[in-house]
Amino acid sequence: MKSTAVFKQMKGRQEPITMITAYDAPGGKAAEKAGMDIILVGDSAGMVVHGYDSTIPVTLDDMVMHARAVRRGAPGTFIVVDLPFLTYHSSIESTFTAVRRLMQEGGAQAVKLEGGDEATTETIARLTASGVPVTGHIGLTPQSVGVLGGYKVQGKTKEAAQRLMEEAQGLEQAGAFALVLECVPGELAARIAMHLSIPVIGIGAGAGIDGQVLVFHDAVGWGDNFVPSFAKQYTNVQTQIDEALENYVSDVKARAFPEDRHTFSMDASVLNDLGRGASS
Repeated sequence: MKSTAVFKQMKGRQEPITMITAYDAPGGKAAEKAGMDIILVGDSAGMVVHGYDSTIPVTLDDMVMHARAVRRGAPGTFIVVDLPFLTYHSSIESTFTAVRRLMQEGGAQAVKLEGGDEATTETIARLTASGVPVTGHIGLTPQSVGVLGGYKVQGKTKEAAQRLMEEAQGLEQAGAFALVLECVPGELAARIAMHLSIPVIGIGAGAGIDGQVLVFHDAVGWGDNFVPSFAKQYTNVQTQIDEALENYVSDVKARAFPEDRHTFSMDASVLNDLGRGASS
């Protein structure tokens, strides 16, 4: 299993870091088999798996459950887990409780927090001082999408770009071992990565950074969820799933399934004895 030190070394030798967002044991197993460097158990599970219209309804219990499932599927891969909405915005005690659950019950090696304001950097500093590896996340932060005015590119003006630069530097200084940049112009993302010593992993942030992250379901074309323009779909398993299930329905209706090879059998004498017993 790779470590935070290894990821920093990968940045130093310009070796791209691969990250995928997964939510269950099969997804974790597939990611590990592919040689993924990091698995992110994202609160995007709210939309991708649970059918919500945002990440807001996702609970800490949900994230623990998903983390445990991914860990069972990928026992040898570094796993980062999202802290869900408002679990790290009140007291530091409640934050530590949430982190402890994700790491002790969920099997996470690290947690991810959204935002780059002073309160968030202070929280990251407290966590890292206590031995918790933390990934920062700025740009488009889904938990704050209502405040940001929707899902749109961040950092396009001089003021917004400067703010993201400062937030990124603040997160590094607070002790974050990596940073996720979401929906940021590629030129700005590359500039941020150049000024940081920690890895910068992008989603919708161009190729000039230290790594990339995609949602598992987007990458393999699973589900009818909206696929953002920055995501690359490497296959479309949903079409195969649809065809398979339609064939199953058709076979059952036509009594073509199950066949003899799908059916268990028993000794005829036992069946005969059962019939005699019922009539006596």
